[in-house]
Amino acid sequence: MHDYSYDVNFVWKKNTELETKLKEILSNVVTRLSEINKNELLHTRECPKGLPSLLNIQKTIKILWQLIFPDLYNQSTKMINTDYRVGYKCEMLFELLQKEIAVGLGCNSSHFNEESRVNDNPYKKATEIIEYLPELKRKLYTDISAIMRKDPAAGNEIEIILCYPVIKAMLHYRFAHLLFEMKIPFLPRIISELAHSETGVDIHPGAKIDDYFAIDHGTGVVIGETSVIGKNVTIYQGVTLGAKSFSYDDQGLPLNIARHPIIEDNVTIYSNASILGRITIGHDSIIGGNVWVTEDVKPYSRIIQGMTRSENFTDGAGI
Repeated sequence: MHDYSYDVNFVWKKNTELETKLKEILSNVVTRLSEINKNELLHTRECPKGLPSLLNIQKTIKILWQLIFPDLYNQSTKMINTDYRVGYKCEMLFELLQKEIAVGLGCNSSHFNEESRVNDNPYKKATEIIEYLPELKRKLYTDISAIMRKDPAAGNEIEIILCYPVIKAMLHYRFAHLLFEMKIPFLPRIISELAHSETGVDIHPGAKIDDYFAIDHGTGVVIGETSVIGKNVTIYQGVTLGAKSFSYDDQGLPLNIARHPIIEDNVTIYSNASILGRITIGHDSIIGGNVWVTEDVKPYSRIIQGMTRSENFTDGAGI
């Protein structure tokens, strides 16, 4: 038989001692976290207007979905109601963009540090973004069309929009790329990372991707900042368009120069291929799965793995 009885006075005494210790720890932690030194609170100096709002940016993306695909996200099919809602959503998007652009432009950024950028007009930039929305929708529908043509599992466009992670990734990317080209700090990377966390597709907003781009499955895809991708390109899961090496400045910091691949039109890259460095994959080429490419590939090429080889290793020997 086990004796489950316990000394109430002992437990109370023990808890009291722990509470006293906890108060000491909390007091010490609060004091240390509250200390201000030259390395802390940098955003108060670099971002006098505050930091970008993640909540507002998430709202922006949600509204963007509703504008690009109004029929899927609005129940009414009456055109007059659709027109009203689209106009209302455009106004909401404009207000959110104007606010977050103003905050972003008020911050210093390693990528966009031109003196003239500080004087940019958030109202003007937000207006330009709204004006670009029809073109954004056109580009996104080319991606949907590419998936329809290349994936036999795709039932119809509605299924692709609602179910395929690549559409979410590409909507985020194409919107973020617009902001990146407009030299708006922070917002493009935040938008891209929202898609990365949700889809597993990591596309830097600086990459240049033309129309009819298809990603099948998508998980683990990485596309670097200076990548250039032509029309009608298809890539599969796990593909990396990355840098092979970096150049450094006098301070030992990596230079932000062209370092990622150029993929020409009509190229297919199969799963887990790694294409590294500022090389060119010629048009109408096929890159097989699990290959490592670090040199230029001529047009109409077929790059596949070498023949497999079976070897036995003994006594710790190996590759």
